Amino acid sequence: MKPNLFKFLAFGLLLFSGQTASALTLKIATLSPDGSYWMQKMRAGGEEIEKQTGGRVSLKFYPGGVMGDDATVLRKMRLHQLQGAAVTSGVLNGVYPDIQLYNLVLLFRNAQEVEYVRQKMDAELMQGMEQQGMVALGFADVGFAYMMSTVPIRTLADMRSQKAWAPDDNKIAVSALQAFDISPIPLPLRDVLMGLQTGMINVVAGSPVGALALQWHSKIKYVTDLPMLYLFGVLAIDKPAFDQIAPADQQIVREIMARVIKEIDLHSREDNEQAIAALKNQGIQFVKPSPEAAEELRQKIAATNSEFEKTADFSPEKTAELHRYLEEFRSRAQP
Repeated sequence: MKPNLFKFLAFGLLLFSGQTASALTLKIATLSPDGSYWMQKMRAGGEEIEKQTGGRVSLKFYPGGVMGDDATVLRKMRLHQLQGAAVTSGVLNGVYPDIQLYNLVLLFRNAQEVEYVRQKMDAELMQGMEQQGMVALGFADVGFAYMMSTVPIRTLADMRSQKAWAPDDNKIAVSALQAFDISPIPLPLRDVLMGLQTGMINVVAGSPVGALALQWHSKIKYVTDLPMLYLFGVLAIDKPAFDQIAPADQQIVREIMARVIKEIDLHSREDNEQAIAALKNQGIQFVKPSPEAAEELRQKIAATNSEFEKTADFSPEKTAELHRYLEEFRSRAQP
């Protein structure tokens, strides 16, 4: 073999080997069921990323909780068994406490307030996550959690004798129920339906979409028509894994998945409106507290929220910013 031909073949082999080594698969887990809108859009985004990066970056999804619940998935990310996750924001509080700022009980009164604050603060919260080792590719609306029960609940007094479920890993929910003079009954999500069936609990909080998906609607009779808690999901990638991607390909991933998550965000709002209509069609009654009763609940939770802002290690600057934006929006909305 001629020396020049040998050098050419060797260089080609080296180039091919380099391309193979640089290809990266990001393994991403989520509780979202396979076939759901979330999964359809994320898979489509993954295919587009693979195409635009020439196969240098691919996304492999593990839907439906096959990798465990959100906490288990985060643990697997720390062990580098997974590189990403689409999870609810609350589970990320140990990574970046400020991610739970939107989750304070009775913080938002309507979707318009949420939209205004998110336009102002999403980008800086995503930046804060990245500084803590997680690349947030987008936030997607899950919707408001409402109190759902087997008896009508309109006032603080109505709450006090009830048996309310609290997620076993959600300190905000536990603190809120205690503020309402309720002894919370912690259960993992998988046991909530059984708890409703057996009477162990008779009050749950969740989004309308979640109530239908988890079959809670078959056991509840009433929904308190007052947004209790805003919920959202986060698509996050482990930063050390993300940093292995070439800068140009990182930009492709960011742009495509930001667009995908935005589409999911908008679609989720429509889903919740349809889910509310579906619950009503099932005969579930929406009972609305009077303005005075709603204000009593807000006043009751105010001190707990203030204390939680401190104990949860929220940034004082971002906490103040959040409340400033809310006051700004409400002052403009007043006639």
